[in-house]
Amino acid sequence: MASLHVYSVLVVLFLTCGTVMATKENDQIIKENNCETKIGLPCVLEAFTSIFKTGSISNKCCGEHVVLGKVCHSALVNRTLENPLFKDLRLATIIAKSIQTWNNCLALIDSPSPSA
Repeated sequence: MASLHVYSVLVVLFLTCGTVMATKENDQIIKENNCETKIGLPCVLEAFTSIFKTGSISNKCCGEHVVLGKVCHSALVNRTLENPLFKDLRLATIIAKSIQTWNNCLALIDSPSPSA
């Protein structure tokens, strides 16, 4: 049931071209970089859960997330934070989790595979 709620929120937040509360700057960055087309919905869900809830992101999704790029990562997180649904979240906590998720994925992708 919680997955359905998360999915609904993500569809609204990440797949729409803009929200009323989003700043033009974040929307422009997202549009210019085609951010919403660079990562599959399952990985969007994992990244969202890792940053805004309690969860982790798989190695596969870390790969997609890094391909998404830091600029898109930051713009999508910032746009989500502007949504009134998330007004009660602790900004410092979300920013820290966002940075941690990005850094963990980047380290995972940059480290050599044991099978290589």
